[in-house]
Amino acid sequence: MLDLALEEKLDELDPLRHLREDPDPDEDGSVRIVPVQPPSIRNQCIELSFHRAPAIQDDMEVPAPITISLSVDASPGCGGITWPAGEVLSSYITRKGSLKGKTVLELGSGTGLVGLVAGHLGARVWITDQAPLLDIMKRNVILNKLGDRVTVAELNWGEPIPDSIPRPDLILAADCVYFEPAFALLVHTLTDLVADSSTDVLFCYKKRRKADKRFFTLLKKSFIWDPVTDDPQRELYSRDAISLLRLLRK
Repeated sequence: MLDLALEEKLDELDPLRHLREDPDPDEDGSVRIVPVQPPSIRNQCIELSFHRAPAIQDDMEVPAPITISLSVDASPGCGGITWPAGEVLSSYITRKGSLKGKTVLELGSGTGLVGLVAGHLGARVWITDQAPLLDIMKRNVILNKLGDRVTVAELNWGEPIPDSIPRPDLILAADCVYFEPAFALLVHTLTDLVADSSTDVLFCYKKRRKADKRFFTLLKKSFIWDPVTDDPQRELYSRDAISLLRLLRK
C-alpha cells in the first residue's frame, strides 16, 4: 500500500482518482466507476434547496425550503464539490426540523453543505476538514450569512480533538468513506468524539467499492449501527447504493 504522504500527493494531482480506480474489480473486470475527465469544476457557485416537512395542521402555511448557496471548486480536492450522500443527509435533517439548542459537528465537511443546513435549522455548528478546504468553507459561511452560528475549524482525523471544538450533541458525516488509508483515522476520531450514547451520529455514505467493507470492519470494534428508517426518501436513494445510518457507541 502506498504511504499516506504519497497518497495525498496523488490526490492533489487528481482529486477524483479514488472514484475512478477500484482495486477490487467488478465481475466483468471493470475497475472504472466514473469516466476519466479533466477537472471542470473551478470557482463555481451553485444553489441547493431542501424542503421541510409539511405542517401537521391543514391551515398552516407550508414552510419555505432551506436554500444553500455554495462555492464549489475541485482544485483543493474532491471535498470541494458536492456529493450525493451530503445532499441526502441535508435533506433528511431538514425534514426532521429544528436543531435549536443543539451543538453540531460535521466531519469531513468539504464545502460545508450539511453543516450549513444544520445552521439554518438553528444549531450551533462546527464544520471541519483539513487545511486545504478551510477557505472554501469560510466562503460558504459568508455566502449564507451564517457567521453567527457556523464556525470553520481544522480537524485532521486521527489527531487529538482541538480544545476549540466542543463536545457535540450531534455528529454529521456524509461521503467520508472513499480514501482507504484514512479509514482507521476516521474511526479513531469518531471514537474520540463519541464517549457514550448521549451523542447522536448520523452517517451517510454511497457504496462505491468493495474496499468500503474494510471501513465497517474497523468501525464495528467501537460502534454498532442501524439504518435510518423514518426517511420517506429512503427507497429512492437506496437504489443509488446510498445508506443513511445511525451509529451507536458500544
